[in-house]
Amino acid sequence: MAVRLGDVVRDTGRGKVGEVMGFIGPYVQVRPVGGGIEWDARPELLRPVSAAEALSANVSVANARSRGERL
Repeated sequence: MAVRLGDVVRDTGRGKVGEVMGFIGPYVQVRPVGGGIEWDARPELLRPVSAAEALSANVSVANARSRGERL
């Protein structure tokens, strides 16, 4: 799967959902939905998320912010 900047993906190696922020060498830079520290992901471990998964990630961020949690 070829990912593009801005794609929301699941890193199956870490079990996390994030947004593609860039490419460095053989790695893809991924940032958690809603912000946070980027991590390097191996492209072969990334898969696109469904609309439901993307919505769930965004709702989780909104709920955390409403509770005053820092992301």
